[in-house]
Amino acid sequence: MTSSALQDGTAPVTPYLLALSDELATMRGKALALFGTGDLAAEVRQLGDALWLIVRRPGQGGIALRAAAWAGEAHAKALPPKPGEIARIGVTSGLGAHIVSVKTGARTLPYFRLETRFTPSAPTRLPFVPRDLYPLDRHDEPLGTRGRVHAVQRGLNAGLLFFRVDEPEAGSFFYFQNLTALNAYCRATGTTPENVVGGEWPELGFLLPAPTPAGEDAIVPLAAGEEVVLSDAILLCRPDAPADERDCARHFLQLLGGAYQLLDLPPTEFRDWTDRAKRTLHDLDQAPEATIRHYGHRYVHPYTAAEYPDIMVQMSIVQAIHDWGKWNGEPHPLEAEFKAGLKKFWDPKLKTLRRYLPNVGRDKDADAVDSWYLYHPLLNLGRLAHGGDIQAKRLFLKSMDYAIKAARHFDYKWPIQYKITDFSVITETAGADGRGQTDVGGVYAWVMLQAFDLTDDKRYLDEARAAIDAAIGLGFGINYQANLTAWGAAACMRLWRITNRDVYRDQSYVYLASFFHNCEIWESELGHAVHYRNFLGVTCLQDAPYMAVYECFDSFAAFEHYLDDSGPDLEPAARMLIAEYCRYALDRAWYYYPDALPREAIAKAQREPNGHIDHKLSFPLEDLYPDGQEAGQVGQEIYGAGAAFVFATRSFHKIEDAPFLLYCDHFVRARERTDTRALSITLDGGETCTARLSFVRAKRRKLPRTHVATVDGDVLRPHATGADRIDYLVPASGRLVLRWEA
Repeated sequence: MTSSALQDGTAPVTPYLLALSDELATMRGKALALFGTGDLAAEVRQLGDALWLIVRRPGQGGIALRAAAWAGEAHAKALPPKPGEIARIGVTSGLGAHIVSVKTGARTLPYFRLETRFTPSAPTRLPFVPRDLYPLDRHDEPLGTRGRVHAVQRGLNAGLLFFRVDEPEAGSFFYFQNLTALNAYCRATGTTPENVVGGEWPELGFLLPAPTPAGEDAIVPLAAGEEVVLSDAILLCRPDAPADERDCARHFLQLLGGAYQLLDLPPTEFRDWTDRAKRTLHDLDQAPEATIRHYGHRYVHPYTAAEYPDIMVQMSIVQAIHDWGKWNGEPHPLEAEFKAGLKKFWDPKLKTLRRYLPNVGRDKDADAVDSWYLYHPLLNLGRLAHGGDIQAKRLFLKSMDYAIKAARHFDYKWPIQYKITDFSVITETAGADGRGQTDVGGVYAWVMLQAFDLTDDKRYLDEARAAIDAAIGLGFGINYQANLTAWGAAACMRLWRITNRDVYRDQSYVYLASFFHNCEIWESELGHAVHYRNFLGVTCLQDAPYMAVYECFDSFAAFEHYLDDSGPDLEPAARMLIAEYCRYALDRAWYYYPDALPREAIAKAQREPNGHIDHKLSFPLEDLYPDGQEAGQVGQEIYGAGAAFVFATRSFHKIEDAPFLLYCDHFVRARERTDTRALSITLDGGETCTARLSFVRAKRRKLPRTHVATVDGDVLRPHATGADRIDYLVPASGRLVLRWEA
């Protein structure tokens, strides 16, 4: 875990810290509001030039959270609370007027929420204000505390902070800054909410983004009379601290889930992924930019008319088209055509699949392989083998010895890149964190479990366990590449199912915590981001500034397996967050396609070897940015074209003899035909969440009258009705009964 524990017991002292310490020691007068939740007591009071929420666990210390700050004289007073508020405070000063809304409650865990709105009295550039959160000891002294920070915001991902207070033993705290609320402020000041939540003990929390000194002259000040949100902070509290990294990860998921349930979630829309899949198939087959011929076979370009064919790209497209064929009831011819050339990647001497074909250009190192590139093609090959493909099974199993040899050589701790011929390391670690590909052990474990399932050979089970065991201790640092982390979670859950050892189920939470730590749990309206959606998107790499479509849909596929192997023992917060990630992926991923974006939002030039963007082709862009940079700077990912097939085959369901397709933005865990025109389905999402369920008119058919009810008999009204689709918003967890008329 990331640690900022003070080993020597001394804290760095700043004027702001000393001032708060003095104000807490000498505070007098009445609080503006007094309230509590559970065993926590809270008050709101003015201390110097700031308004503070102080939360205490009697006899065990607490937290001071700044709600507003100003300069000069001010008048603070309690206002009548609005519905849902426990307190409402108004502050007038020379700067303008602050309104602070305070909410509290205890769903699964006690929480406090502070929203601060500011209306300048004149055009205003706000003065510097330090971070807003300070742990307190039993005597309200920040300098008397010791603790450990487990997780802080990474880049433009969720504005979160997870920490514990050890001296005194005050428990764990989770701070979440709702970055969506800061859009207007960031647009007005030309800033972004990058790395704004963090700090150094004991000065923690949120630092309002400020223009860089070089750009201050170009920044328009906050306009007089226009209200802007300066902070929307959520604080959740636990009385205990985690015992180990698995406990820490489970607490993180519970606390994040608690914060998530308090957010006003952005809406989603129906997306016709079946039509997108058909257009993608057409372009894969017909567009000359999509494929190239070598050795008499057809291979997929990684990018539009660019880059050499490679095994990961080929297998990703083959597997996705295979899924489409199964869903459609017959194989698509492209599957066989693309599979026919797989044998040319096979190296009979090494007995493994190489990244490139033998005739790759001299500008590439034919022997270089990223660690994950060895195993991910085998994962998709294994999926074909599980589907009954005899040739895929043969090729998969004869690749296992080398796969194991590589894992053992690196002692299950893989570098970034190495030579496939002799394992000599080309790149040992990533610059961002000084580590190798930390989550490769997860995807390797999944491949080994596929082999175990195909052969019942315990050697493969032992290898899977060895890889997962080797990653224990990495904590939130386990994420290198998002989809690999998702497959690692799935491998842990599968291991739990096979071995019945709870440690593997619990270790899956470490992978999940690392995954969601790297999620953008906010909706950006900055720059070009107004044209697309980023909510719950995961950054593709641990240090990447963008979301990528391949990692998006491959994580979606991994999470389907994770939920397949879970059960009632799964942590409810984990179930909810996974289901919500997948729900938003179905909506958000639509904007990777050039035809879904205005041309001005797409980069004119792409990364040097990655070709160009063809707006007419139904292939996704690789990159979307939360700070609103131009999309597609990296390129147009033909290797990401499998997204349409994966999303279509999981969200659209064929109902025999029905005049419609059934669309659901949650995985349908079970379904049963209970009558000629009746169907029972079970959803397995968050208990407090909502799913979209749609009846989509089949070609040359007419939509019938439809009826949807919960298993308890509550009849649900349609959310929207049209000639081609009837939409319902339904509970995301539980059984539903669907009926339609003749």
